[in-house]
Amino acid sequence: MAAARQAAKAKPRRKQVPRGTAVGGSRARRRWSGPGADDRDPQPLGRLASRVAADRGWHENLVGGKVFDRWAALVGAEVAEHAKPVKLDDGELTVQAESTAWATQLRLLQRKLLAQIAAGVGRDVVTRLKVLGPSAPSWRFGPRHVAGRGPRDTYG
Repeated sequence: MAAARQAAKAKPRRKQVPRGTAVGGSRARRRWSGPGADDRDPQPLGRLASRVAADRGWHENLVGGKVFDRWAALVGAEVAEHAKPVKLDDGELTVQAESTAWATQLRLLQRKLLAQIAAGVGRDVVTRLKVLGPSAPSWRFGPRHVAGRGPRDTYG
């Protein structure tokens, strides 16, 4: 430790120059942003957020979020009332319908829905539509699960 202190004392100290002043006696002037726009000027938050998203490659995720956020406006109020988007993965949008009849209807309207979504958020965001019907309750969960048919054996 003593050797490090000696080495630090032996180094010549640089004279600290106030920021923005001329260095070494030259007549260099401070650089002000001036009356024009500059990167150092305060920026609107939206512009900064979009720049960060573009730099980090988040654009696809943000556009995918628009599908979930504007679902009712993209597909219409009636369809949005009976179906909801579940997952967007590699251009495939998974939609959960509330009944098998609505799942069939969504499969028939698939091309029209894809065209409406493409018009609203862009062509390459959603390329395929996967429609799921309602999911049945699972009897396999719970602290006292017993192997076998369980409570369904009394249904018929």
